[in-house]
Amino acid sequence: MSTENEGTAVPPAPSAPPPPADAPAASAPQGTHPGAAPAAGGPYGPPAAQAHQGAGESSSAPDPSWPPPPPPSTPAYGGDGAAGHGAAGQGGGGWGAGWGAAHQQPAPKNGRGRGGLVAAVLVAALVAGGLGGGLGYTLAEENDSGGSTTVSSTTSGGNVKRDPGTVAAVAAAALPSTVTIEAASSSGEGGTGTGFVFDKQGHIVTNNHVVADAVDGGNLTATFPNGKKYDAEVVGNAQGYDVAVIKLKNAPSDLKPLTLGNSDDVAVGDSTIAIGAPFGLSNTVTTGIISAKNRPVASSDGSGSKASYMSALQTDASINPGNSGGPLLDAQGNVIGINSAIQSTSNGGFGTGQAGSIGLGFAIPINQAKYVAQELIETGKPVYAKIGASVSLEDTTNGAQITEQGVGGAEPVDLGGPADKAGLKPGDVITKLDDRVIDSGPTLIGEIWTHKPGDEVTITYERGGKEHTTELTLGSRVGDS
Repeated sequence: MSTENEGTAVPPAPSAPPPPADAPAASAPQGTHPGAAPAAGGPYGPPAAQAHQGAGESSSAPDPSWPPPPPPSTPAYGGDGAAGHGAAGQGGGGWGAGWGAAHQQPAPKNGRGRGGLVAAVLVAALVAGGLGGGLGYTLAEENDSGGSTTVSSTTSGGNVKRDPGTVAAVAAAALPSTVTIEAASSSGEGGTGTGFVFDKQGHIVTNNHVVADAVDGGNLTATFPNGKKYDAEVVGNAQGYDVAVIKLKNAPSDLKPLTLGNSDDVAVGDSTIAIGAPFGLSNTVTTGIISAKNRPVASSDGSGSKASYMSALQTDASINPGNSGGPLLDAQGNVIGINSAIQSTSNGGFGTGQAGSIGLGFAIPINQAKYVAQELIETGKPVYAKIGASVSLEDTTNGAQITEQGVGGAEPVDLGGPADKAGLKPGDVITKLDDRVIDSGPTLIGEIWTHKPGDEVTITYERGGKEHTTELTLGSRVGDS
């Protein structure tokens, strides 16, 4: 299936609210609303870079090693960077509301949609609620002529200790090692996404579509939850895997890498915790479960020129534009995936015209992402496993058919390549890779890329109405082009 990468280009939202003013701000005159109306968000996919939808049809596809063309029917990210995808042009959209009464925001511009109105009404409602609460407390205190029956906690909420394994405890431990990434091209176009600390040397792992705009001469920054911002540079990016590694300039010495889990051991129903910057709202935590494993997902880079493929972890944790590149954690706080794409209805909220979460989020399994990240750090280029044959990208359920013609006039089966040595020929329909059912070309590519070059796999295929099996040793291809 194809989805959209999350992400949307919008004015960057603050990583954390500014410190409160020294003196309390005067209460707003009656009949007026404090604060400015939020600005509607702008357009990886899903929101910002919206999740790719629908695999495209094509009479023939490029060699699965790379770069295969995007499935024809796969929609683009939506013009933004992943989940706020920077590179893909998706940036997290967000309300422009100010933090605190002392921080006055400009009035909203005409035609910004209903997002601003909703936010303004919300602010007014909150203020009214605060006044009502204060008045009720005062009246209760004045009328309290006898002993109070109210029981108060001995500690404030901020001092309550959260037990290990609770969502609050996991979030508290993981948040300091996540960053909000802002990427922009030399022309200023870009978006917002998320990343997490990979090692103590300052390497941050994220999605390719989050940083793509900044790969060639753009600007790249990473902001931690404590408000500290660092300039960064792209170390390497893998468009096919949709994985990228950036490195902080002048990285602090106290970085704490997140612990990586084992995505192969994940089970459907396991609890999940996602951290990101949905619509530019940095350091947002959502929860859910693993809804499915090995979900074939194809997504476009927004330009329609290239596609990314994954055998994804599916989760119902709320993932929106700006979440792309952020960690998907298990209940113990281990990273099991990189949030990358969503399936959505394309109906935007808050007046942004962008799609949002409907409980269908997809993450790149961390076992695959770890291998890719290590290759990018060591060589700066991705390495893809391949079978050495072109397969159709048509959306079928019968298998992946080796095409009769290759890309650009090349042979559909590389002479002397893995498929050729295994006896595969044009017209053969591959139906299984090891024990994994293959229902289409994109599914085959995604499954091949979960392996490393040199791995031996068993291919089941049909020829002339008969089923056959053969052993195949995967080859390799370096780079995205």
